[in-house]
Amino acid sequence: MQNFEISVLDLAPVKKDKTIHDTFQDSLSLANHTENLNYKRFWLAEHHNMESIASSATSVLIGFIANGTKKIRVGSGGIMLPNHSSLVIAEQFGTLESLFPGRIDLGLGRAPGTDGLTAQALGRNPAIINQQFPRQILELQKYFSKENSEALVRAIPGEGLDIPLYILGSSTDSAFLAAELGLPYAFAGHFAPEQMEMAFNIYRQNFESSQYCAEPYIIACINGVAAEASEEAHKISTTLFQAFINIIRNDRKPFAPPVDDMDNIWSPMEKTMVLQKLRYTFIGNQSEIEEQLKSFQEKFNVNELMINSHIYDHQKRLDSYTIFRKAKDAILKI
Repeated sequence: MQNFEISVLDLAPVKKDKTIHDTFQDSLSLANHTENLNYKRFWLAEHHNMESIASSATSVLIGFIANGTKKIRVGSGGIMLPNHSSLVIAEQFGTLESLFPGRIDLGLGRAPGTDGLTAQALGRNPAIINQQFPRQILELQKYFSKENSEALVRAIPGEGLDIPLYILGSSTDSAFLAAELGLPYAFAGHFAPEQMEMAFNIYRQNFESSQYCAEPYIIACINGVAAEASEEAHKISTTLFQAFINIIRNDRKPFAPPVDDMDNIWSPMEKTMVLQKLRYTFIGNQSEIEEQLKSFQEKFNVNELMINSHIYDHQKRLDSYTIFRKAKDAILKI
C-alpha cells in the first residue's frame, strides 16, 4: 500500500437553526483545524439554489479561507466550468494565486451543480456541454500560459501563473478526458460510487504524461464520520443519511441534527438507495476507521483521500477529522 495524502472537501453546509454567517465561520475553523493537522488541501464545491449548501460563490469563499489560513492548499472541488466564461475563471483564480502564491488549486467539473431550471438561469447550454468543457479547459491552459502574452485576449491576473488544474468526475467520461490531457483526476465517490472503480481503471490505462503531470494522480472523495465511540459515530452519521434522503425527496433544506432511529424517517426503499449512494462512507471509532482506510487503499491504491464530513455539531466535526488523521498515520506505520 503506497503512502497517500488526506484532504478536506467542504460544501459549506448550512445547518438547521444556524445562519450562513455561522456556516462560513465553521468552514474557516475547519480549515484552521485541518491545516494544523497537516491535511494537504481544503476544497470547496460549487452548488446553486440549495438551502443546505452555501458555497455558490466558490471563488469568493476560497479567498476567505485562504486569507484565514497560512499553508494549506485551498481550491475548488470544483468549479463547474460550463457555468462560467473561461476568461472570468482564469482572472478569478489568477487573482487568488497572486494573493496566495503557491496555495491555489483549480478543480474543474462539467456538471451544473444544481437543478435544470437553475442551470438554465446560469446560462448553460446542455446540448454542447461535452464539446464545451474540454474546449474550456484548453482555453484556461492558454490563458495561464506565458505564451498568451501576445494574444488579443489575456487573463490579467492569471497569465504566466502556475495554477494546477484537476479534472473532477462522477462517471467514466471525465476519466477519459483527464487521461488524454495528462491531468490529475478526482472522483466523487462520496455521492456517485457506482463507476468509481471503472473510472480509475480507465484513467490509469489511458493516461498520457504531460508537462502538468508525469504520472497518473488520483484523488478519491469519500464521506467520513468518526468519533471516539463507534455508537456515537453511527448516531452522528444520521445527519448525512438525512441529507441524502432530502436529495431523494428533492427537499434541499438545511442539515438536521442526528436522530436515534433512521427507520422513523426513511422507507425501506429509500434506505437501500441511500446506502447504495453512500457505499464509500467510513463510519466508526479510530480502530474501525483504520480498517476501512486500509481496505479501501488495498483495493484502489489512490494518491489522495479527500474527506467530506456532514456532522451537525461543529466540535464533533473537528474531532472526526482529528481521528481520520490519527487513523491514516497509524496504518502507514504498520
